[in-house]
Amino acid sequence: MSYDVEKPDEQWRAELTPAEYAVLRQAATEPAFRGEYTDTKTKGVYSCRACGAELFTSTTKFESHCGWPSFYDPKDTDAVELVEDRTHGMVRTEARCARCGSHLGHVFEGEGYATPTDQRYCINSISLRLTEDES
Repeated sequence: MSYDVEKPDEQWRAELTPAEYAVLRQAATEPAFRGEYTDTKTKGVYSCRACGAELFTSTTKFESHCGWPSFYDPKDTDAVELVEDRTHGMVRTEARCARCGSHLGHVFEGEGYATPTDQRYCINSISLRLTEDES
């Protein structure tokens, strides 16, 4: 897979903290209920911490009580790449930044949340950077 932003592994390691690198580049998961944005209600845009691509907005963030920030739809249809994930003995859908391929989290469907899409993008806070609205 080819991405608009591609860097050698050594450069990713130099630019990201060890925890950011583990999640964004090695598909690790941050501990539940510990992330910076889990309970954030601030209005703004959530971008990829690795490359800065705009991924989600606060208008699609909702309380799922799962321990990670949840969104029901990406900012743009092509901002998030969905990839089948068969790790850990299950089949899930991984969410990656479509611009740099960094791991964001997973997307789940049919869980019964009262959202327009019936989807939950369960995203690691450490994968994101929030830019607050100016207004």
